[in-house]
Amino acid sequence: MPVLVMHGDDDQIVRYAAANGRTGTERTLKTYEGFPHGMPTTQADTINAGLLAFVRS
Repeated sequence: MPVLVMHGDDDQIVRYAAANGRTGTERTLKTYEGFPHGMPTTQADTINAGLLAFVRS
């Protein structure tokens, strides 16, 4: 099953290096430069656009 992993590279809770590679082989990693942990609430417009693009692909 395809999996979308969305991660901000400025996440202070779950560091980017620690989160990379934690899902299966059918994954898409979408990195958001400068985004913090909890980015769906702080960057909703950008995150929603990324989700829609993944679902439509």
